[in-house]
Amino acid sequence: MEDLHVVDGINSAGGWLIRNQALILSYAVNIVAAIITIIIGMFIARIVSNAINRVLLARHIDATVADFLSAMVRYGIIAFTVIAALGRVGVQTASVIAVLGAAGLAVGLALQGSLSNLAAGVLLVTFRPFKTGEFVDLGGVMGTVQNVQIFSTTLKSADGKIVVVPNGKIIAGNIVNYSREPIRRNEFIIGVAYDADVDQVISLLREVVDADERVLQDLGVQIGLNELAASSLNFVVRCWSKSSDLQNVYWDLMKNFKRTLDANGIGIPYPQMDVHLHQVKSEQQQPARSE
Repeated sequence: MEDLHVVDGINSAGGWLIRNQALILSYAVNIVAAIITIIIGMFIARIVSNAINRVLLARHIDATVADFLSAMVRYGIIAFTVIAALGRVGVQTASVIAVLGAAGLAVGLALQGSLSNLAAGVLLVTFRPFKTGEFVDLGGVMGTVQNVQIFSTTLKSADGKIVVVPNGKIIAGNIVNYSREPIRRNEFIIGVAYDADVDQVISLLREVVDADERVLQDLGVQIGLNELAASSLNFVVRCWSKSSDLQNVYWDLMKNFKRTLDANGIGIPYPQMDVHLHQVKSEQQQPARSE
């Protein structure tokens, strides 16, 4: 009896296969097509990812960011490939996309600050408003750039402190790069006494500037009376020099301005206040009125 049941089962299975052979063939073809789609998609994802990585590195984009962007592109292509393969075998991809979208929204809300810094980091390494070794002011934080990472930028301040600034705050604020241009301008405000001769002061200041070989004379030197202040005549001096010499030029010229003005008897005033005393008669000293 058991043998008869086995034979009946085999016959039933054979009959079912014969009746549904078209359906089975269709599913087999779809499964094979889905597998081939995944294989081809992964192959294309690798090629595109490597190509993007090479292009970014050729444009001198930071290697960390290049690897991250190329990986994102690769995984994105693989995700679309898997969704297409599931659709090939009859899975409703609309629901899968909806679930992925909801999950992506939840993750995005949870990591809003980090994603903002990430996007800002990509912009910084793409447009490169500053690079390693340059001295910058990032929203009031000044220092030499040590490295630019995906989420933050590290600076070393003039007094040796390490400052880590989130990239989101950098993009949202002003970026001042002191090292990008090879030449920069110094500006001095020199105050002298009101009894000084204006033309003589301008001539003396000009002599000091002309004597310094580090000043770039071909870019022009501006010297003039800038302000009639409360206690002094304020002269402005503007001159250009190499960025590497800027600070030393400022210190040396300021020292020489003082020495030259002192040698020619031109005083540099300090704030003064004149106090006038008026004596008021007391009531005892006032004459008596007649009644």
